[in-house]
Formats: sequence, structure tokens, C-alpha cells
Amino acid sequence: MNLKDYIASIPNYPKEGVIFRDISPLMGDGAAYQEATNQIVEYAKKRGAEMVVGPEARGFIIGCPVAYELGIGFAPARKKGKLPRETIEVDYGLEYGKATLTLHKDAIKPGQKVIICDDLLATGGTIAATIELVEQLGGEVVGCAFLVELNELNGREKIKGYDMLALMDF
Repeated sequence: MNLKDYIASIPNYPKEGVIFRDISPLMGDGAAYQEATNQIVEYAKKRGAEMVVGPEARGFIIGCPVAYELGIGFAPARKKGKLPRETIEVDYGLEYGKATLTLHKDAIKPGQKVIICDDLLATGGTIAATIELVEQLGGEVVGCAFLVELNELNGREKIKGYDMLALMDF
């Protein structure tokens, strides 16, 4: 199955000159979504993952079925103010300003092997912040898995030194 057939390319969205890669068609097709999930599950097994972390919000869509299939836990990395218990936080840069990502203090056990899942690797800022959160709690990031990597944005550079899987690249 060619998963790229299930990614819609929307020119000039959200602004002129940008090609938006929409994963909705992939998620809307049961066989394609299952195939993508299964590929990430196999990667996570090889990496010895004991916990999945996904950044808000599309990381939930990718990470939750992976955690379910593996029979391991899932921890959401969320925007500041969205998690109800004690958290740790990391500020990271966006194109225009900054954002804060948080994780519950008890989400990761020291030494726990974690795979981070998200829909897309672009500039790498969100994933680098997620890695920092996991490591603050003593977790070991054993891999990062994405449906899509946008090569021209060089996100791989921000997470250099970490094992990575991208099912497709554009």
C-alpha cells in the first residue's frame, strides 16, 4: 500500500506558498490508518518501547492506537493549562513567538523507554520539546515516529542523535 496516496496536498494553505499535507484521508481510510499504525507498532517493538508520548493534538491520533496495540500506556504532552495535575513544562519557539508544552510529573518512570509519536515532523520544535519533557522525568527516548516528514524544513536536525521513523517524506 502506498500511504502517500492517502495524503492530500493543499496548495497555498494556510498561506501563500505553503503546501499543507493533510493526513485526514489516511485516517478516514480504515486499511490505510491500520497499515500506518502497524508500521509504527513494529518500529516501537524493535525499539523496546514501554510507553508512548504524543504531543497535542495529532500526536494523540497517532500515538494512542500504537499504545493500544502494544498494550502499553500513553501520556499526552499538552499545551500549558490543559493538564489537571502537577506538571513539568518546556517553552519552545514557534514561527511567530513561543509556546509551552507540559507533561504530568508522574507520566514517565525513570528509565522507562519511550517512543514519541506525531503526525508530522516539520521544524522539529514540538518534538524537541517533547523529548526534553520525557528526559526531565528520567525517561529514555528510544525513538520518534511520524507519518510524514517535511524534508525542506530540516526538523531532523533538531532531533539529531535520536532514532527516527517517518513513513513518508515530502
